[in-house]
Amino acid sequence: MCRSIKTLRPPALPEEATEEDIRAAALQFVRKVSGFRAPAAHNREVFDRAVDEIADATARLLDGLEIHGGGVRTP
Repeated sequence: MCRSIKTLRPPALPEEATEEDIRAAALQFVRKVSGFRAPAAHNREVFDRAVDEIADATARLLDGLEIHGGGVRTP
């Protein structure tokens, strides 16, 4: 996937992920999936909506995770 998207949960990120961190990851994801760094004007609304929805889903995910122990599991 996109190597510039960083893990946003402890212990990989020592502090809580900020809204800015979450939005940046969502933007990178949408860029990767769409193949556009920046959308054309006629695609701006759907591009921005996707970023918003993914950022919201990411925030819910991070809020709901229960982290046990200190190890980071990688796939």
